[in-house]
Amino acid sequence: MPGALIVGGGLGALRTAESLRASGYTGPITVVGDEPHLPYTRPPLSKEALLGGIDVAALEFRRRAAVDDVTWILDTPATATSFADRTVSLADGRVLDFDALAIATGIRPRRLPIPGPRGGRVVLRTVQDAERIRDRLVPGSRVLVMGAGFIGCEVAATTRRLGAEVSVVALDEEPMVRPLGPDLGAAMRRRHEQHGVTFHLGHTIDAFHGDDHVESASLSDGSELPTDLVLEAVGSVANVEWLEGNGLDLSDGVLVDAAMQVPTDTAPVVAVGDIARHPN
Repeated sequence: MPGALIVGGGLGALRTAESLRASGYTGPITVVGDEPHLPYTRPPLSKEALLGGIDVAALEFRRRAAVDDVTWILDTPATATSFADRTVSLADGRVLDFDALAIATGIRPRRLPIPGPRGGRVVLRTVQDAERIRDRLVPGSRVLVMGAGFIGCEVAATTRRLGAEVSVVALDEEPMVRPLGPDLGAAMRRRHEQHGVTFHLGHTIDAFHGDDHVESASLSDGSELPTDLVLEAVGSVANVEWLEGNGLDLSDGVLVDAAMQVPTDTAPVVAVGDIARHPN
């Protein structure tokens, strides 16, 4: 019996499974996630977990007993789906049938097409990302943070506490200027500067230099910054590629109505979490 299929292994997927049981649904529930871990909280990855070491078990969300019978298929991303056939194809070759589908694949960090080597350029979204960054941080290492938003500023503060030399490059006039405004953004910048973070605001990165690994970055003002590690924190994109071919509007996530339902006549489908795009 196919039952309910939830694609995505984060908080949205867990809460969807719990809500199904709470509403009286007793049929099979299967959750498919592309990470090898059960749903966990992500904010500590740029703070406590990055600073003191990553303990995945400590980061996992507490799961209600009602979802003890849920089937978890982890470390296996979805690659395609057919609403007409009510199937989801997985990277390992399996094809799962469903009666109802919940889309919860969320977002991933945006990667900019900047010329130069790829080695030493990292993002922070998963436990594995945090582990890779943590392994490369030693006192005196030079870290370049692209972007002055929430993730960029938190990683800048944390890596500075770990003894790294930190530079932040962003096109914005102040850090976190969009959510905080220029006055609070300037106060945040001064606070970071007091702890040794250097800002290069109003600039972009034109190119990275090095052989297989980034050794420096050329800024739009003509200056060059030496670096050992580059954190790209310049926004996110929705994980929608596996949904192509179903006639959906996937321009910025998955369009849903006020009830979180995806507009399709072929199957009962909802979208939850970061991937859901509301009409308002």
